[in-house]
Amino acid sequence: MSRIRSKSLKDSSSCSEAVKPQNKVLNRYRDVSPYDHSRIILQRGSTDYINANLIKVEKANRHYILTQGPLGNTVSHFWLMVWEQQTKAVLMLNKLIEKKQEKCFQYWPAKIGLDHIMKMNDVGLTVEYLEQQDHSYYLTRVLKLTDTESGKSRDILQFHYITWPDFGVPSSPTAFLDFLRKVRSAGVLEPSVGPAVVHCSAGIGRSGTFCLVDTCLVLVSKCFLVYIFFTYNFCFKICNMLNDCNILILMHI
Repeated sequence: MSRIRSKSLKDSSSCSEAVKPQNKVLNRYRDVSPYDHSRIILQRGSTDYINANLIKVEKANRHYILTQGPLGNTVSHFWLMVWEQQTKAVLMLNKLIEKKQEKCFQYWPAKIGLDHIMKMNDVGLTVEYLEQQDHSYYLTRVLKLTDTESGKSRDILQFHYITWPDFGVPSSPTAFLDFLRKVRSAGVLEPSVGPAVVHCSAGIGRSGTFCLVDTCLVLVSKCFLVYIFFTYNFCFKICNMLNDCNILILMHI
């Protein structure tokens, strides 16, 4: 483990954009930054920066956007990224509040209906909360994202897993795999659509683990051998996502 961590640090890319003075306030955590070479670049609005990385796994034909839980001052940037990247789904793997601390700002309207539409004039977008379905371990929501200039709209699916503690593993591996199957069955991870946005609080531990499990299952289904070193190396390419040994347990269940 220590050998792989050391190799990752040597091979790590720069994160110069994240530490610029104007961007520091857009990061939830001081020590979690997107790599310059893979960061998502916003095309309009007051900034091109968001704490998010595009992760591509060519052998599995998968691509994901891993990002932090939005802050109050980055909600509009988050939705602009969803719009510009042609994203069909947001996968939320944390609660808004964990251990009495805010881990993510609520980036969707508080209530369903036209009276509660969220307006983001700085990026020319609105979000309407259309519906919600409750399941044992997760929630699904449908959110209508509209570009006010063109008038075009898209329905965005949000899959919200609610039983995965920070620095831990899901309470039920079976439930987690069922959640993954539901996400897959919606077609939102397919290469024919924009990359799914995956986030927890920091956008590394739980988010990276979800992507790793999905990727490994795809590779196994294609009869690829998935070596333990590959899983560790994959983790460290996603901003050193292995911040807790419990995550290793889930990978090998």
